[in-house]
Amino acid sequence: MTEPDAMKLLLTSAGINNPSIHGALVDLLGKPIAECNALCIPTGIYPFSVGPAAAYRFLAGTSLSPMCGLGWKSLGVLELTALPSIDKESWIPNVQETDALLVFGGDPLYLSRWMRESGLADLFDSLRLVYVGISAGSMAVTSVIGETYTGGKPPKGDGIKSEVVMIDTPDGELRVDFTVAPGIGLVDFALLPHVGHERFPENSWANSELWASKLPVPLYALDDQSAIKVVDGTVEVVSEGQWKKIVRSR
Repeated sequence: MTEPDAMKLLLTSAGINNPSIHGALVDLLGKPIAECNALCIPTGIYPFSVGPAAAYRFLAGTSLSPMCGLGWKSLGVLELTALPSIDKESWIPNVQETDALLVFGGDPLYLSRWMRESGLADLFDSLRLVYVGISAGSMAVTSVIGETYTGGKPPKGDGIKSEVVMIDTPDGELRVDFTVAPGIGLVDFALLPHVGHERFPENSWANSELWASKLPVPLYALDDQSAIKVVDGTVEVVSEGQWKKIVRSR
């Protein structure tokens, strides 16, 4: 097992949902989960109407991929939107002393924004823990976020660009706003989760090629049985399903 001497990453599509990904988490922690403390970050889910209920299930460990229900020694909640109104001395030591950050999904642009505004992103270079993301929680820390929005206006801000794209889905052609935005930049690639899942028809294997063509960095497309393990800049895909790395042709 590796010793936790710097922040390591486990970027999952759908959580710790098979033995290979579970084993990767234990390896990164360097000790059993039952001996580790974790802080849970539900912030990314709040822009959605299901946000309150989904956040509760995540924290209660009753979601489909119960990241908080793995048998941790202790769990705490780190709500990023609250941190700017709290003295740093009240929350930074908790982050510095924990073994893992468990970061829920939702809207990756919203999540990365609050990582910056809360001051959490400023700590990443100095932390000695395991960052465990699920879906948007994984996307937020990549160098470039590529996200689709349907039925509403995409976010606006510095460095954020959107364009309308018509894509094919099993139910016919779908209009999406494909949005490209800067992520936190802990890794030098982009990530597309839930590829091939029926709940995310825009995230098809065919469409992953289109998304990759619009991004300036390589794209890892992952199904829900796959994750990416990063240690000291070395990338390893952990999968019991399907995945592919797509590099845009120059």
